[in-house]
Amino acid sequence: MNNDHCHKITTELNIGESQVRAVALLLKEDATIPFIARYRKEATGSLDEVAVTAIRDRLNQLTELENRKETILSSLEKHGHLNEELKEAVADADSLAVLEDIYLPYRPKRRTRSTIAKEKGLEPLALTLLEQKGLDPEATAASYLDDEKGVASVADALAGARDIIAEIVNEDQTARAKLRRLFTEKALIKSWVTGDEEKAVKYENYFNWEEPAPNAPSHRILAIRRGEKENFLNFSILPDEEDAVAILIGLFVTGDADDSKQVEMSVRDGYKRLLSRAMETETRLVTKERADREAIAVFAGNLRQLLMASPLGAKRILGIDPGFRTGCKVVCLDRQGKLLANDTIFPHSSAKLLDTAKSRIIHLQKKWDIEAIAVGNGTAGRETETFMKGFDFGKPVPIFSVNESGASVYSASECARVEFPDHDLTVRGAVSIGRRLMDPLSELVKIDAKSIGVGQYQHDVDQNALKASLDDVVVSCVNAVGVDVNRASAELLTYVSGLGPQLARNLVAHRNENGAFDSRAALKKVPRLGPKAFEQCAGFLRIKDGKNPLDASAVHPESYPIVRAMAADIGCSVSELMSTTQLRKKIDMGSYVTDTVGLPTIKDILAELEKPGRDPRTELEEFSFADGVEKMEDLETGMRIPGIVTNVTAFGAFVDIGVHQDGLVHISELADKFIKNPHEVVKVQMKVEVTVLEVDSDRKRIALSMRQQPGSRDKRPANQSKKISPKPPQRKKTEPKKTPFNNPFAEALQKIKN
Repeated sequence: MNNDHCHKITTELNIGESQVRAVALLLKEDATIPFIARYRKEATGSLDEVAVTAIRDRLNQLTELENRKETILSSLEKHGHLNEELKEAVADADSLAVLEDIYLPYRPKRRTRSTIAKEKGLEPLALTLLEQKGLDPEATAASYLDDEKGVASVADALAGARDIIAEIVNEDQTARAKLRRLFTEKALIKSWVTGDEEKAVKYENYFNWEEPAPNAPSHRILAIRRGEKENFLNFSILPDEEDAVAILIGLFVTGDADDSKQVEMSVRDGYKRLLSRAMETETRLVTKERADREAIAVFAGNLRQLLMASPLGAKRILGIDPGFRTGCKVVCLDRQGKLLANDTIFPHSSAKLLDTAKSRIIHLQKKWDIEAIAVGNGTAGRETETFMKGFDFGKPVPIFSVNESGASVYSASECARVEFPDHDLTVRGAVSIGRRLMDPLSELVKIDAKSIGVGQYQHDVDQNALKASLDDVVVSCVNAVGVDVNRASAELLTYVSGLGPQLARNLVAHRNENGAFDSRAALKKVPRLGPKAFEQCAGFLRIKDGKNPLDASAVHPESYPIVRAMAADIGCSVSELMSTTQLRKKIDMGSYVTDTVGLPTIKDILAELEKPGRDPRTELEEFSFADGVEKMEDLETGMRIPGIVTNVTAFGAFVDIGVHQDGLVHISELADKFIKNPHEVVKVQMKVEVTVLEVDSDRKRIALSMRQQPGSRDKRPANQSKKISPKPPQRKKTEPKKTPFNNPFAEALQKIKN
């Protein structure tokens, strides 16, 4: 553990150094973030997952920096450049950019104009000119003429000297630092169209566009870069050239004589040919990294909301993957999600097939005592939902529209093929839809998170960084909810703290061979699940109806003695302590504090005893789209209708309003007040009411608003109150800002589900 790293992180994150050291030590021992945050509060001072993750990521960055320093020192020593001054400079470098600036003059490089000039013996001339003592450049250069070396004229000599000075300017640490700051603060992103404008029409907003780079939002940066990658756009990121040159002249030009003019020429050439390109490349990389971070954060936030969506729970489900021509695939699942039966119905083809479909649905519902129905929200989803609502099953059977994004990915996956080798893709998809209603988290972990469709330019960001972030989210959600070890799939168990793919498979194999686990202690019999893995995973695995009631809770086995002591001290059993509020009130928390167990852990234990194994997700509520609104043609400007948020981006939110095409609520239409981040007011799976602002059927685009507009017409399910207005909501007209995006929807609507 590097003490300097811990001290630096303490300063940067404003976290106690002892806390940082504790986290660093636990991470070094392969403890997971959920385990550290949940079960090592005394060591970390109750740091949450966000803080622990920040410490981990910064430790990794500093380790990467340290490794690069070692590589550079080795190279400097190998080539005979290393001295105490350089060694100290490398050690003090606090970023990769500064480190590379130090190394640049000594880095092995290909032959450049400067090295060629040096080979001609012109370096002394360059250094003489750089001193700017008022000498005559041409007279001084005359003594360096040498036909054999290729210096045939004074002009040749001065040109070579300027090349050397330009490289000196380019490699100067101070110059690079000052220009880096200028690029960071003042660079403009400018983009322009290349080639056929008709083919590049989807990027028309960027045909002639500029914006300060520091303020450019991630989605615009990524859009421009994608346009460049597809050869529709070119773009630059540069500050005003004269501002940059002025900085360099201030550093290198010390007079106004002819030799100083030669230096100024070198400075201008060095900036245009070398420094500007180097700084632009670096700035492009920095802005891309920032855009990636912002886009990944949006994706991660959306994914968390989706994974933590309300589950219906263990019910007998009828799942339907809707379709017109190919029919609707129907499956019946038991309360554990096991496939009981499957069928195909054609309710949208003809009257005869409609009657057949009705009889089959009634038969399946009665035979398997179906308790709820899940209808995929894809093609024919609304029509199928309407069809299902026409049944009278003799008892309440709620019908839910289920987001089926990624279901086709699961259908074709290896885990789906292994579980359902005798069924085709459509049956597997219907099973996934039904299981998503029961428990979204358990089902969605089987799908590559990038395929779920809640991101923004997810294919354009750093894929390794994206995967790492999304994996963190999945791990966090799985462990926050807890996992029933006797029902969970290997895919779900993979994300439990301390397990991973191999141990998850071993656990499932052991369960299949030996039956359900009756205690957490029995987990130790799983092959290769050693003490360390048990310590990490035990608190997050639940065993319902086991020998020990604590095994169904989030109380870690290492704390069982504390609970037994509590029960013994007040003269009751552990079960009685867990079920009786009055008994728990008798506990004096301070009596159980030791050198290793503090109040945070005692408080967590008592909170868990009150509601053992409590699912942090909210209960599922029924939702209905507007009656009579099933396709875009049914929409009218001014309608006030219900919807569900399907995706949140930096520029707004997409909302499913039941017409097979999500509408966009631009960030300017999310609230009556100014908001900087859409996540301030909306989240994925949130139920909202929106006003239809504009419908573009040709381009399949719908503009919506969540602002409270008095007098807007309300179109809701019949069981809800209605507000009716014959006119669309009126908004105050304002002068457009001086940007190419006079209509705030024009840009954003082009980014639908990238």
